[in-house]
Amino acid sequence: MARNLPPLSYLKAFEATARLGSVTRAADELGRTHGAVSKQLQLLQEQLGIPVFEKSGTGLRLNEDGAAFFATVSRAFDLLEERYQELKASRNEASVHIACSATFAMVWLVPRLAEFYSLHPDIRVQLSMSSSARDGGTNRARDGVDFTLSWDRLARPLVKGEFVPLASVSFGLVSAPDYPFRAEGAEISFPTRISPDDMSAQWTSWQAATGHRVSAQSELYFPHMHLCVSAAATGLGVALVERRFALNELKSGKLVERSRFLKYEDGFVAMMKPGRTLSPAASHFLDWLRSAFVREAA
Repeated sequence: MARNLPPLSYLKAFEATARLGSVTRAADELGRTHGAVSKQLQLLQEQLGIPVFEKSGTGLRLNEDGAAFFATVSRAFDLLEERYQELKASRNEASVHIACSATFAMVWLVPRLAEFYSLHPDIRVQLSMSSSARDGGTNRARDGVDFTLSWDRLARPLVKGEFVPLASVSFGLVSAPDYPFRAEGAEISFPTRISPDDMSAQWTSWQAATGHRVSAQSELYFPHMHLCVSAAATGLGVALVERRFALNELKSGKLVERSRFLKYEDGFVAMMKPGRTLSPAASHFLDWLRSAFVREAA
């Protein structure tokens, strides 16, 4: 007899949204669009015949039925993940599992993976998209992840727990060369500012740290920072970005720097699971990552 279960994609969308309290963050972690995750949640609730979430400010929270369902789904996922990792480990295959933001994966890491594979052809790199990579590792670390890469010190200035510093990060304003921009002393004004979803606090943190006061008539939001960079390059507004992710556009002239960049030394870190010993494969990857950052800064 066939099992009467919803599609696994619906359950993954539910589990991630319930755990993170945000459709946007769930979409970031799952590598899906906000609309796709919202649709999966809608279909799941239609199949259940009851709502499992309720509005909470700009996010979502579980209602009583949802909390009970989440406890069951989360336990099931934990058991599946644990057994999956055991089976993979039994093959004695050298691998490293990394959680990182979609922006870092697409803009920086994936274009350089060929270099790592040329140095370590027997190691395989597994990537998971995770908002915890962006917000400093405050979300629950998944058991199968060797470490989480975290870079957004504007959102989370302090890094808690065990971590390995890898490189500095720098945040500043960029726009298309002909985009209207006015700066008089500490006062900065322009028509539209561009922000990643749920990350408007970056602007407040940057202004407090630099002494600038930013005035914008409107704001546009995009799910990932690399989309904010692209939007700024097409003339949609001014974006507050980590310089590493806008470097190609700055070099090509599609973007220009509109402010000095606020630098956090050792702001790019690898967040470790407490008490977890890194495998040789994970250590090789961290060494390569650190050396790649050093060459980039030279």
